Amino acid sequence: MGVVNVTPDSFSDGGRFLDRDAAVEHGVRLAGEGAALLDVGGESTRPGAEPVPAKEEMRRTIPVVEGLAERLPHVQISIDTCKAAVAEAALAAGASFVNDVTALRGDPEMAALVASAQVDCCLMHMRGRPQTMQREVGGSSYVDVVDDVKAFLQERMSFATAAGIDEARLLLDPGIGFGKTPAHNLELLRRLDEIAALGRPVLIGTSRKSFLGTIAAEAAGAQRPAPASERLAGTIATNVLALERGASVFRVHDVAPLRDALAVATATLGLTWTNSALKT
Repeated sequence: MGVVNVTPDSFSDGGRFLDRDAAVEHGVRLAGEGAALLDVGGESTRPGAEPVPAKEEMRRTIPVVEGLAERLPHVQISIDTCKAAVAEAALAAGASFVNDVTALRGDPEMAALVASAQVDCCLMHMRGRPQTMQREVGGSSYVDVVDDVKAFLQERMSFATAAGIDEARLLLDPGIGFGKTPAHNLELLRRLDEIAALGRPVLIGTSRKSFLGTIAAEAAGAQRPAPASERLAGTIATNVLALERGASVFRVHDVAPLRDALAVATATLGLTWTNSALKT
């Protein structure tokens, strides 16, 4: 899953692809590098990010979704949003996947929309909202972070299917970095097989995240975390480990090196690498 951020304030590439044509060309480039799924987002979900009105989110994303759907008819397009109005417009423009970081809690109309449209949907774990999620996330904020995240995702799966969404359309994301400390993130990665045991594809999103910069800095004896531009090695390491523990969808900014790393890891595990959209 290649990341196409159409935002001025995303932590790693905010402002680079605000222009519609630049964003479309970026998506085309990611697809050429091996992305089978492109995730278009118009509202940053970095810690502390402020919400964006639906009208502005649509202004940013819908022309990009339309452009990508026209240029890449065989690549699945995802809309990264928690607003039903934005998702509905994106689906009409050519998207067929809803990536909802609130796991259908952010908008009471979202579940019905996904069910009626019969599209794929990712449910992610997050406490609070991006503005508040990193407050008070010390070691005692979870009884057991893996058990708590697993129980949450299981409950949201039940909610989704009760709302009429086909379980075969659901993916699960433990929400690395969303309301979690670096220790929580690492524990989730170590025990990701427990999330995969829920029986749905697991999407992992560690790409360029701050905890990777913190770990790299500590290993190097540096005073400050490595910047987002220097977190590729950590991104590769965490995604390869996630693959071994059951993840099957990898949301990344740097598609080509991740594709190669995952292909080699898959071959090492004696599996067959596939790189196709979830829905054909």
